Amino acid sequence: MTFLDYAFMQRALLAAVLVGITAPAVGIYLVQRRQALMGDGIGHVAMTGVGLGFLLSWSPVWMATAVSVLGAVLMELIRWYGKTRGDIALAMLFYGGMAGGVMLINLAPGGSNTNLMSYLFGSLTTVSQEDVTAICVLAAFVLLVTLGLRRQLFAVSQDEEFARVTGLPVRALNLLTAVTAAVTVTVAMRIVGLLLVSALMVVPVAAAQQLSRSFAATFAIAVAIGVSVTIGGTVTTYYRNVPPGATIVLLAIGAFILLTALATPLARRRARAAAQETGDPAECTIPATRSPERKVGV
Repeated sequence: MTFLDYAFMQRALLAAVLVGITAPAVGIYLVQRRQALMGDGIGHVAMTGVGLGFLLSWSPVWMATAVSVLGAVLMELIRWYGKTRGDIALAMLFYGGMAGGVMLINLAPGGSNTNLMSYLFGSLTTVSQEDVTAICVLAAFVLLVTLGLRRQLFAVSQDEEFARVTGLPVRALNLLTAVTAAVTVTVAMRIVGLLLVSALMVVPVAAAQQLSRSFAATFAIAVAIGVSVTIGGTVTTYYRNVPPGATIVLLAIGAFILLTALATPLARRRARAAAQETGDPAECTIPATRSPERKVGV
């Protein structure tokens, strides 16, 4: 008997594939906007939604979606109008969301630390059919936004002022990106966990950037890495009885290290080839390194 014979593993694998697709699909825009930790903040806020779901006996996934979307909107408003006090307001929002979730779960009938841990770090056996349905609907929304509006979102992520001059609704697109990130957090929380979902948004994108500077290629490679590590982590969890969220994130970090090691000699070869074409000695050329200010191109 294989792991696919179990219904809970079938549900977990389906959820893992959707998480592996959606998290990097949103993460590539967050990385471009230098908001890599946004998913972590939304994950803190989503805990209040999970707690409300338990307290009111509603679906924790849908309740977490509603609360995290509200939190994402507040984050954008603070970013627009907060100015010098914005970081304090964001900190209060994040920590208040986590504390509120912990309190509400413990006040809920049947609430316990076991329920809390499954949402913080993910759990395969707790993914229900209702969760899978909600994840499928939410993942469809994420893909519709990230693929259907990819040109507009890319333009805003690269240069807000230029996008505004060209007539794009910058604030509306920023708000949509934040809402999509919030939805992605709730998609991923049953597999990766709220505390680790931000890593799955960022690390596959960072790994893909080691191989490509093209936006389309980076997007495709990041999604491929995301799907690979989520499936690999889910299967490993079944056989080794280890936490799924931690396993998936460690696999993603391993992929980043491997691709970085492979990309370094390739970059050196390109530098030598360029030096030979120009007639300059290879040792006099500037090594091809990634500038912090350089972003992925189309």
